[in-house]
Amino acid sequence: MITYIPDVVTKDEVAQLNAVLATVSFADGATSAGWHAREVKKNQQLTHQMPGYETPAKLAQGALEKNTLFQMAARPRFMMPLVFNRYAPGMTYGAHMDDAIMSVPGYPGRIRVDVAFTLFLSDPASYQGGELAVEQGGPEQRFKLPAGAMVVYPANSLHRVLPVTEGVRLAAVSWLQSELRDPAQRQMLFDLDMVRRSLFGAEGKSRNFDLLSKVHANLLHLWAEM
Repeated sequence: MITYIPDVVTKDEVAQLNAVLATVSFADGATSAGWHAREVKKNQQLTHQMPGYETPAKLAQGALEKNTLFQMAARPRFMMPLVFNRYAPGMTYGAHMDDAIMSVPGYPGRIRVDVAFTLFLSDPASYQGGELAVEQGGPEQRFKLPAGAMVVYPANSLHRVLPVTEGVRLAAVSWLQSELRDPAQRQMLFDLDMVRRSLFGAEGKSRNFDLLSKVHANLLHLWAEM
């Protein structure tokens, strides 16, 4: 499923992130791309090994951990460190697939990548182009979201970033292994969770809410990989 999540970081936090990112040095993004993606990856990036990374990563990571919709949609088990991407005029990232298996720094082993996301950090009016385009069982969907909003999508999707023609596009991206490997199962539990939360808001802790919570918990118990 593809999920749009607004206001993951506040306007003040976006301003803080952009202020910090304006002071750091970005590296050539192609250096971390796989052999098949290196030819089409033309951007810049700030990764966890580089100076200036810790402050923006801590702020953005904290916002993700507190965001209920993100936790519901992705159900993260292990997550790769955030990568901050920068696209100046002429930069783009052609159609590609992310690696299905990734190594997590500090974790003994590798993880299966189920979910990817992009957290937009630039005002969409401040740059031209730069849409994230995702193919998911049909025509590609394009996203150019307000600063502070994010899109979460299955990591098995072909996707690309259209060329930036004016201004600068900043975003944070990452990949994670979910507690639920199957995207259909993630969708069903997400929908069920949305319904029970709405019911709780309308009725409080009712008998119907308890029954929905029972179904939600039992499905999670049946499907979760821990």
